Amino acid sequence: MPVSIRDVAREAGVSLGTASTYLNNPDRVAPHTAKRIRKAIDELGYVRNETARQLRAGQSRMLAMLSMELQNPFFGAVAEVIERRAADFGLFMMLLYGHGDVERDRQYVDLAVQKQVYGMILASGSATPDVLDLLARQRVPTVLMDGHADRDGFASVAIDDVTGGRRAVEHLIAQGCKRIAVVGGEAVLPQIEERVRGAQQAAAGHRGVSLEIVPTKERTVEAGRAAGQELAQRPTRRRPDGIFAINDLIAIGLVDALVISAGWQVPQQLALVGYDDIDFASSTIVPLSTVRRPRDVFGRVAVDFVRELAGAQTPGPARHVEIQPELIVRTSSRRH
Repeated sequence: MPVSIRDVAREAGVSLGTASTYLNNPDRVAPHTAKRIRKAIDELGYVRNETARQLRAGQSRMLAMLSMELQNPFFGAVAEVIERRAADFGLFMMLLYGHGDVERDRQYVDLAVQKQVYGMILASGSATPDVLDLLARQRVPTVLMDGHADRDGFASVAIDDVTGGRRAVEHLIAQGCKRIAVVGGEAVLPQIEERVRGAQQAAAGHRGVSLEIVPTKERTVEAGRAAGQELAQRPTRRRPDGIFAINDLIAIGLVDALVISAGWQVPQQLALVGYDDIDFASSTIVPLSTVRRPRDVFGRVAVDFVRELAGAQTPGPARHVEIQPELIVRTSSRRH
């Protein structure tokens, strides 16, 4: 006969209710009791029938995160924070990657709804109106990352990217930069548009400072390298003396093209600031100044919001938290 939860409770010397609580909400069981139950499960070889449990509860322990930019290490780091925070509450994370394809995103959300997920975390760009309508109808606790919830029953967490872009360009101006380029700054995502808006606000407040948007096909190291090669071919009078890269990957590509290949002196000829503060930013050939997005707070708030929504009896008003970024000054921009 298969081992049952009753057998586990008997072996561990606890009540059936305590054993069941451990399986559903391990954080609500005292550590020494949890250790006995875990030992009993291992010794008896108990395997939970998750499908049956899900049918009884009407909900799984799976938290789904739909992302669109996994090539950026920042989002991988945020996903790791979310996974660890989810584990604190006995939840598991399912990471979905739609490659920015709206139809693929919709298919993944349909799948998550069919699986009766505990909740959804949607990265910016994935939260289309039809996706939000579906999640609202199915009462799936949903949090938007890098977005702003505008309907009851949803929550959102975002970085103040307007402030981040403004701080980056104000820093470049303080270092004496007059011709500033925002590389990768075309408005393909709301958070990029906000960074550019902040950069424009900073430049507008200083006479004699010009701001140029240099588009890139993607937001990758290779895209930054291509943009750097184009800038290196310009006549001296048209070259920027300050660059705000829309993320650190582009900034790293710029360093490769302009410093390593073209021999530009950083920060003497060119002051450079990136965005995100990924792990590689401080270990490039020229340590990179950047705007840090606090990924630990970002991920924890998202999970905590999902749990709040999951515990609500009825949909409440939309909730939103905006996190302030931090300018990190390193060699690539430090002239003074």
